[in-house]
Amino acid sequence: YLGVMPAYSAADDALTTKLVTFYEHLKDSSVPSHQATVLLFDPSNGTLKAVLDGSVITAKRTAAVSAIATKLLMPPFAEVLCILGAGVQAYSHYDIFTELFTFKEVRIWNRSAARAARFARSVRGAVRVCSSAQEAVTGADVIVTVTMATAPILCGHWVKPGAHINAVGASRPDWRELDDELMKNSVLFVDSRDAALTESGDVILSGAEIFAELGEVLKGTKPALPEKTTVFKSLGMAVEDTVAAKFVYDAWSAGN
Repeated sequence: YLGVMPAYSAADDALTTKLVTFYEHLKDSSVPSHQATVLLFDPSNGTLKAVLDGSVITAKRTAAVSAIATKLLMPPFAEVLCILGAGVQAYSHYDIFTELFTFKEVRIWNRSAARAARFARSVRGAVRVCSSAQEAVTGADVIVTVTMATAPILCGHWVKPGAHINAVGASRPDWRELDDELMKNSVLFVDSRDAALTESGDVILSGAEIFAELGEVLKGTKPALPEKTTVFKSLGMAVEDTVAAKFVYDAWSAGN
């Protein structure tokens, strides 16, 4: 697939388009499933100002949004982080989550045990490689799902009451990462209602009710409810790429 994601932010005076390709690799590949390029334009006249590595921006801005959701929604005194998946998003989420939060234990599971082991060897902290998703999830306070799953790999009855889940994979209306039990017995937060109701199989196929957008919690118009079991369904928004690209460009310009 080739996706085109244009956006304009008046507040940041930024205009971008992200071009992203998606290829499902049936065998382990050194090539990422998602590759992207961000084009940054001058909003006053349409001149192309920069071409940026959209894969890096996507990985980091997605993890940053998950971190914001986790800061708001995770239970107090969270000690165990679980990551399901071992691709690019697993690395970006691990980096920011271990930088911002203090977990006593980090666990990982991937359908390829070799990739999970490679992940554990390559990151800077201790990571426990689990033999099953259930083993990784049981007792975890914060769970991140960053898989290529098309059917649920996370079951509600495994999840500790009060845990927080960041569901990042399954970005198509017929794909799932979370089962119905988890979706229907959690408080559901999304980045965009419109996107979730048209793009997220986890939301559409479960019929789960959306409680709030993350922005509503940040603005204070909806409560965070960290005492509940919470799910943040992340699909990504083009304006996140726009703001991130402008931030990178401004930092680069200041240094030159």
